[in-house]
Amino acid sequence: MYLHNTFVHHVHFWLKNKEDKTKLIEGLELLKPITHIRDMHIGVPADTNRDVIDSSYDVSLLLLFNTLEEEEAYQHDPTHVIFAEQYAKPLCSKVLVLDNVNI
Repeated sequence: MYLHNTFVHHVHFWLKNKEDKTKLIEGLELLKPITHIRDMHIGVPADTNRDVIDSSYDVSLLLLFNTLEEEEAYQHDPTHVIFAEQYAKPLCSKVLVLDNVNI
């Protein structure tokens, strides 16, 4: 199935302390009720081993939105702000965000 009218927001998190994985995932779960999110996937690196795969991250978040405007509204949603301030910033040593849209 080809996705149309989709804004993809993919975030990879590297933890300062690997023992905080459960806490970070709990924080990500808080994002579920945000109405601007069309689809959501929380994941960890798959057990795949090819030269092109970077599995150095600890947790990933994949969000799908209908529009750029919905993704921007998500960025300012109070729940997202709480997640960023209380979970991502204190727990993560690195966060990589990859945004893309349909061609």
